[in-house]
Amino acid sequence: MQRPRWLTGKPWLFAVACLTALTIVTVLHLLRPASASADVEDYIFRNVVIGGGGGFVPGIVFSTKQPGLVYVRTDIGGAYRWNPFTGRWIPLLDWLGPNDWNLTGVESIAIDPVNPWRLYLAAGTYTNEFTSQNGAILRSSDWGFTFQRFDLPFKVGANMPGRSMGERLAVDPNNPSILYLGARSGNGLWKSMDYGQTWSRVSNFPDSGPYFPGPQSNSYTADPIGVVWVTFDPNTRGRGGITQTIYVGAADLNTSIYRTTDGGQTWAAVPGQPTGFLPHHGKLANGTLYISYSNGAGPYDGTKGDVWKFDTAGGTWTRISPVPSTSSADYFGYGGLSVDAQNPNTLVVAALNSWWPDTILFRSLDGGSTWKQIWNWGTYPMIVPRYLLSYANIAPWLTFGGNPNPCSSLQNAPPPCPQPTPKLGWMVGSLEIDPFNSDHLLYGTGATIFGTSNLTAWDNGGNVQISVSAQGVEETAVQDLISPPVGPPLVSAVGDIGGFTHTDLKRPSVMDTNPVLTTTTSLDYAELSPSFMVRVGTGNNGGNNIGFSTTSGAQWFPAASAPAGAAGGFVAAAADASRVLWSPSGMGVFYTANSSGSEYGNAWTQSLVAPVNARIAADRVNPLKFYACAGGTFYLSIDGGVTFIPTPAANLPPTGNPIYFKA
Repeated sequence: MQRPRWLTGKPWLFAVACLTALTIVTVLHLLRPASASADVEDYIFRNVVIGGGGGFVPGIVFSTKQPGLVYVRTDIGGAYRWNPFTGRWIPLLDWLGPNDWNLTGVESIAIDPVNPWRLYLAAGTYTNEFTSQNGAILRSSDWGFTFQRFDLPFKVGANMPGRSMGERLAVDPNNPSILYLGARSGNGLWKSMDYGQTWSRVSNFPDSGPYFPGPQSNSYTADPIGVVWVTFDPNTRGRGGITQTIYVGAADLNTSIYRTTDGGQTWAAVPGQPTGFLPHHGKLANGTLYISYSNGAGPYDGTKGDVWKFDTAGGTWTRISPVPSTSSADYFGYGGLSVDAQNPNTLVVAALNSWWPDTILFRSLDGGSTWKQIWNWGTYPMIVPRYLLSYANIAPWLTFGGNPNPCSSLQNAPPPCPQPTPKLGWMVGSLEIDPFNSDHLLYGTGATIFGTSNLTAWDNGGNVQISVSAQGVEETAVQDLISPPVGPPLVSAVGDIGGFTHTDLKRPSVMDTNPVLTTTTSLDYAELSPSFMVRVGTGNNGGNNIGFSTTSGAQWFPAASAPAGAAGGFVAAAADASRVLWSPSGMGVFYTANSSGSEYGNAWTQSLVAPVNARIAADRVNPLKFYACAGGTFYLSIDGGVTFIPTPAANLPPTGNPIYFKA
């Protein structure tokens, strides 16, 4: 992290070290000190407000016992509880330290259906070599204010494929000391009989969920997705107060739905079930088990799917898909699924991967016999919506740098055009109707949480008022931060949503544009001319992946050129803004001398000796001095980056991505 601007002018040293990089997770951002003296500075830490989300929200869980109690889980950024009094989400895992970064991903949430103050989180981000840490059950008896931790004997994959399937973790509604957990990586189904403290594998459960999206050569896509959801039938209480009938879904393209009718003593596949698809969610209501299926695990894949219901008393299966998999109009499969607890024949399901023109929500009032769609095609290229979307006051960045006019690409067509900006969503793997309020629905997307409080207006031909419902959720993969001595207090480089010039740390921010970068990987400013900034990243749709500002980030402009194929990596600005060095990912170091206006980045020359993938930094006083670090070697340039010379610096780790500290 570069030095906060309130430390400018103090006698701090510069150091460069090569350290193994951790996967970036949500962080708390540093704010100005609340008070300061000559010797002591007190700091207040709180989340910088980007505004309403920032990443994928794969799970939403309402309490069926306590009105207004709802939690959400994110794939890398922790779990949150809704505060109905403030209208904001409260982060629950900010107490985790750097050594437990892997536990900030939450794969599943379970609320005790008898004692709603008891909460369980299945925490763990990766199952592959990205981490050596196993997952953990985090248990709270006070709605998530404090937690006890119980380590699991296997890894948990909150940011792995299939993460919006679920919920994998479930509490027996008749005996809440009993929990089940569906595991990944071939580990099968697990059970706890002591409120989640100890776990044992259900050895007689017949399916480990072997499906993986592939390729097999990639450890991220080759790991079996496992057992993905557990659903109890609360009306089957047996001896000892144990629920007798339990349904379990496994990631298996063949047989995937299993049932026990004797409290787990025996398990068998449910007869007559559909095959060829993966069961994403299974919801039981009024004796009917509803299941959403897709031919991919999600959240990015899936091109076909169905919705089925199973009559648990009669044993019959009925396909109730809004668009069946046999139709050429089904190109998306199904993800999010919810049943209205007040009206068990009322359903809402979501297309999992309808990327274009937008996601699709479907609603049925008759158990899936007929459906209404949240938007319909009009005269092409127009669509006719049943919703109005509000976002600008909470998450203005949701346009991703585009024109918020939905018809910006079709000047003669009235809004909304085929691909609205912002979109209604994508990757909708979790969608839930409030069990106490049929008008209240929340759903997670790849960027935020959307919600409505007038859902039933849909039934009468009215417009559903959809708005960002993610206030307090700040789930971002922070790549770099700068705090120059003049101008904005903070400029951020963020994964997936570019980056932001934060003029106010407490209010929503607008994404940096011109260029729009999908991920900004590195930032710098000129120490002696700090209104000059530079940022690099990836995803500029074929343009140059580097931008400059001479106005402290108020306006940006793209470089006139870039090294061929250059993207990502690290960037450094000379102390007097006279030149910029760029170390693109997979390439060596390049330098450009700045002049003015559109000529910034007009010509690039590769530095001599500097290694591939070097982390680079500029001296904060001498504009011709730069530093580089890679492969355990520390390099120095005293000619503006033209040539780097290896130094005798010792005791630097030989591998891993280097990080630097500036002061």
